Amino acid sequence: MMKVLRSTKWELLFYFLLAGALTAGVLYTGNSTHYIVVSDPRMWIYYVAGILIFTVVIGYIAGQRIQRRLDILHLSMLQVAQGNLSVRIPDSTDMTFAGIYGEFNGMAEAVEKKMRLLQQLGEQEVTNKEQAAEKAVLEERRRLARDLHDTVSQQLFAVHMAASSLPKILEIQPERGREVMEQLIQMSNTAQKQMRALIAQLRPMELVGKSLSEALDQWFPDYCRQNGLKGMIDLDLQGELSEAIEHQLFLIIQEAMANIVKHAGARLVSLSLQESPRQVVLSVSDDGQGFSSSVQKQGSYGLSTMRERAEKLGGTAEVISKPGAGTTIRIHIPKFDDARKGEE
Repeated sequence: MMKVLRSTKWELLFYFLLAGALTAGVLYTGNSTHYIVVSDPRMWIYYVAGILIFTVVIGYIAGQRIQRRLDILHLSMLQVAQGNLSVRIPDSTDMTFAGIYGEFNGMAEAVEKKMRLLQQLGEQEVTNKEQAAEKAVLEERRRLARDLHDTVSQQLFAVHMAASSLPKILEIQPERGREVMEQLIQMSNTAQKQMRALIAQLRPMELVGKSLSEALDQWFPDYCRQNGLKGMIDLDLQGELSEAIEHQLFLIIQEAMANIVKHAGARLVSLSLQESPRQVVLSVSDDGQGFSSSVQKQGSYGLSTMRERAEKLGGTAEVISKPGAGTTIRIHIPKFDDARKGEE
């Protein structure tokens, strides 16, 4: 009973019903003291029933009207919490709720402006980091060129010299020739390992020269196949995302997939990336072992990194997981149209 009365609608209905019961009690008392005279006592049944029904109906209608206005406010708050910062509540003729709606709209407008500024700053930070990263890549390639010359090149030169002298050594000293052959095998293996390491370091970024959709269409199936996963992908992008947002989303997806391979023990992975006029929603789900709320609260380095990347662009990150029920990572990134950006 107390739980029901905590709802504004039912509490209001209870008070209306209580008022009707009190009204019926006053009429009955008046009749008992002969201040009110009713010729037929059976009419009291109709009077009391009519009063109670009338108050219940009026109370229910009033409660519904108030609850409907509260539901509008509640739904709008939920949408803002999910990243849809463009939500505004229409003006109300109720002066009480008109003030509350106005305050909510003002708050949502202020949050949207701040998030838009935060996103712009985040994009600028990402761009600056990309420029710094490009300079670092050029310097790293110079270092790799020096390493290539100092390691693999010298190893190959030594292999060439040893191989050139091997026929004569085999004629003169067969035992020594076998030692040289072992050295050749060892040097060739060393050179091969060094070359593989250098090639891995020189491998270009997946997004270079591609859109996010193109990169994911190529990268996601290959990654799933290499790691024994069955992948499902659903992309709905309009091609209007900035380079910074695409870059951060791609890094978040890579981090999420790496976590699945390392910790989830999953067989099926589902990737969904949907773009609407006001926000971008990324969802990565697996059918792995999941984890408890305590682990989720404590978090891991990968989950923290994904949250930081989302918040850097004014978005939110949500992790849904239960032991034995898999894990879902959902990212919401708000979008702001160019006209409103220009106005700001």
